Amino acid sequence: MEIFSKDMTNLIASLRNLPGIGMRSATRLAFYIVNGDKNQMLKLAENITNACNNIKRCKTCFSITSEDKCAICSNPNRNHKQIMVVENEQGIAAYEETREYNGVYHVLGGALDPLKTIGPSQLKIKELVDRIVQGDCEEVIIATNSSEAGDLTASYLIKILKDYNVKISKIASGVPFGGDIENIDPLTLGRALKGRTEL
Repeated sequence: MEIFSKDMTNLIASLRNLPGIGMRSATRLAFYIVNGDKNQMLKLAENITNACNNIKRCKTCFSITSEDKCAICSNPNRNHKQIMVVENEQGIAAYEETREYNGVYHVLGGALDPLKTIGPSQLKIKELVDRIVQGDCEEVIIATNSSEAGDLTASYLIKILKDYNVKISKIASGVPFGGDIENIDPLTLGRALKGRTEL
C-alpha cells in the first residue's frame, strides 16, 4: 500500500538513487521540493534538464563543458605545457580553488580498481598519452586521490609515462591517505602542489 501519491513515491525513489541519499533524506528532500517555492523548484528542474541535455565532455581534457572545449582548455593564458591528471572533475574544482595552479588538466574518469574490474582501457589513459605525444607537454603532475585505487593508478601512470620525454611529478603527501581530493581544504592542496616531487 502506497502512503503517498504515485508522483510523490516516484520523486522519493528518484532522489534515493542519488549518492549518499538514504530513504529519510530522500523523503525530506521530496517534501521540501513539493512544499517549497514553486517557481524556485521549477527552475531547479529546468537547470537539471538543461545540464542533462547540454553538458558533454571536453574533447581535450574530458572535463564537463557545454562547448567542444572547456573554459580552461580554451584559455590562452593557461600553461598548456603543464598537465595535471585528476580522477574526476571534482579534483579540478578543488585545485582551482587553491589559485596555485595555472596549467591545464586531464580527467581520467576514475581510478584503476581490480576489485571493481576497472582497468586502463576504461580510463582516459591512452588519451593522456596521445596529448603528450601530439603536444609540447613539459610536465605531467599526477594528482590522483590518496587511496589504494588512486595510488595504484599513480604507479601505473608513472610506469607508462617514463617512456616519454616529459617531467613526471606527484603531489606531496600532505593529502591524508583515504582522502578524496575534493574534500581536502585549499591550503593543504596548495601545499601539496608546491611540494610535489619529481619522479
